[in-house]
This record gives sequence, C-alpha cells and structure tokens, in this order.
Amino acid sequence: MPKSSFIDFKAVKAAITMEQLLQHYGLLDQFKRSGDSLSGPCPIHKGSNPTQFRVSVTKNLWNCFSECKGGGNSLDFIARMENVTIHAAALKAIDWFGLDSEAMRTNSNQADKERAESPTENTRSKQKPESNPASAEPLKDAPNKPLGFRLEKLDRTHPYLAERGLTPETITEFGLGYCAKGMMAERIAIPIHNVEGKVVAYAGRIPEEPAGDIAKYKLPQGFRKSLELFNIDRAIKEPAENPLVIVEGFFDCIKLYQFGCRKVVALMGSTMSAAQEALIHAHTDKGQIVVMLDEDEAGRAGREDIVVRLAKFAFVKIHVFPEEGMQPEQLSPEELNDIVGGRA
Repeated sequence: MPKSSFIDFKAVKAAITMEQLLQHYGLLDQFKRSGDSLSGPCPIHKGSNPTQFRVSVTKNLWNCFSECKGGGNSLDFIARMENVTIHAAALKAIDWFGLDSEAMRTNSNQADKERAESPTENTRSKQKPESNPASAEPLKDAPNKPLGFRLEKLDRTHPYLAERGLTPETITEFGLGYCAKGMMAERIAIPIHNVEGKVVAYAGRIPEEPAGDIAKYKLPQGFRKSLELFNIDRAIKEPAENPLVIVEGFFDCIKLYQFGCRKVVALMGSTMSAAQEALIHAHTDKGQIVVMLDEDEAGRAGREDIVVRLAKFAFVKIHVFPEEGMQPEQLSPEELNDIVGGRA
C-alpha cells in the first residue's frame, strides 16, 4: 500500500482508550469507577454533576446525559474537547500518545469508509471533507521542545513539600517549589526533563485536595507527556546492573529517589505509551525492571499491559501492594530495599 495522508480512524480508535484520554486531560481523578463504567462531571460542557458523563470501559464509548445530550467514541471525544474535526482529532491522538504514524495511515477508500462510520463526521456533512493532503495538518513525530525559560522565585519551603515527606536536599535536587504567579500559579511546580536533561515542561500540583472540577495536576497545553519519562535523565546515569523501577506519579518517583532508589522513572499516569516503551527499551540492556504501580484498578490494568510489553526484552517483576489504594511513596526505605533488591 502506498504512503498516504489519509488516516485509518478505526486503527486510531482501537489504539487509545477513553480512560487514557481522561488521564491525558488530567480528569481521571474526578471519575468514579463502578464495574464497567466511569462516571463524572462532563468535561465537554464543563459540568459539575458527578454522574452526568459516563464511560463504558469495555465498549470504549462515552455519553453525556446533560447539556451535550449525546456521546460517541474516543475520537468524537477529542473532537468535542478541542473543537476540531475527526481528522484533526485523529492527528492529535497520534501525536499525544506516540502512535506509529505509518500504521495509522490508510488509502482513500478506507478513509471514506471510516469517515462514514463516524457519528461526529456525519454531523458535519455540509463541511468540505478533510481528505486533501495539502490542507490537512501533517503527522507529527517531533519531540517536546526544551523550554526557553525557567520558573523563578519558587518557594521551596512550602509546607506541602514537607508534608509529602521530602527533604530540603530532595526539593532542591528536583527543582520543586510553590509558584505564586504565572503559568503554574498557586501550584507546586515540578520540572520535567527529557532524556538529555533539558526542561521540556512544568507540571503543577495543587497543594491540597482539589474541590469541584479542579484537577490535581496541570500540564501546559501542547505538551505531550506520552513522549517523556519523569526522571529518565537521572535514571540512565545509574549502573546498568541496578533494576529500573517504574511508578505512576511524580511524588512516588521523587520519594523513592530520596530513599536511595535512583534508577526510577514515572509514567505520569497508569498507562505506558509506545514512545515511553521505546525509551525504556533503549536504556535497558536485558536488565531487570520492577513495575510498581498504585494498588487500584487502573494500576493493576496498567501493570499487566506493561509487563507483557517489556518482557520481550527484559526481566520484569511486578510488585503487588498488600492493601487496596497503596502507593510506592508509602513504602519505608527498608521495604523498598527488599523489593528492589529482589529479596521480597
């Protein structure tokens, strides 16, 4: 099949889940799981009712029972959130989740078929179809660009950092601090470095449990966290024989680093993208990997997928926490040493 700029919508929909999208938008914490369903406020019309928006995990479909009065698939969700066409939504999905660009392409006949199957695309029948390569946004595989600035005057003495059990040395090492104003105003700013050690973004964490529709974490618009692994720049400097520990969150990673487990990275979520897998593969030469995700439904699902994929090139061990809801940062230094040392 010759190369084409037509997008295989079916392939893109199959490659991403609504749960991943909610995580990408920093909304997953606002949703409650009940069996196969996720329920929460509608992120499309910015609702507040905690049951108005529902996701079927197995069917990978969503529905808003309030103002939106409709639903659809993962691409429909992106299209509504970003106010773009299905074609543009597919391009964004490929970009955000590091999908194989060539594998997501198709020929014009298949593109027409997939477009016809898309409810959102059908509602735009009066619009000119976006099938002309000259007018379509090009597929992007470009990395996140290093920032040309640094957040200054961060308060490294904010009590939230001490409440998370971090020492002044660790806070300084990771460049953490409370940001009073600017892009991360009233949040704890967390620098994210690429594998070369350059800052490509700041994450912002609200220093308390958020209320209403406010998300715990904020990431800059356009930043693709699926292309990065938090702390990878430090982890690759550790001895090859040391196991690589994979966790979900920033503070899990920072706390384990403080305890002496320096070869640790965070996915910044419970799922591993293709780009993150490639990063791990590139810097793990048949070594040992310890997958230590949160002990909840999302963490369990994520670690099962990760193990299958990473076991192709490394020895992978799963750590199962004894209690529901436990996270890596709750471990003691002694418990961590036992797990990483392979004696548990």
